[in-house]
Amino acid sequence: MFTLNAALLDACVLAVVAQGDTYGYELTQKIKTVVEISESTLYPVLRRLQKENLLAIYDKAVSGRNRRYYTITEQGKERVRFYQQEWLAYKNKIDNILLGGMT
Repeated sequence: MFTLNAALLDACVLAVVAQGDTYGYELTQKIKTVVEISESTLYPVLRRLQKENLLAIYDKAVSGRNRRYYTITEQGKERVRFYQQEWLAYKNKIDNILLGGMT
């Protein structure tokens, strides 16, 4: 099993939020489809990404309770594009090693 490092976790979180505003539990469930992660691991990541101005937050009342939503900023969208380009280059290199093609 491969581990998810901090940069790759940031990339996954930002990519999910870029698809649409989401709240912490929903985000955790989406990330869990790829890697095992707990909410207690994810929330510090969300706070850091917010502090870095990659994510913004807003509260919305749902069933009489406030739910904190995360939305991506323009700077966050730029970072997602960067991560996507870096991922493709990295993936191609790993594919060459694991799947052949190295000369």
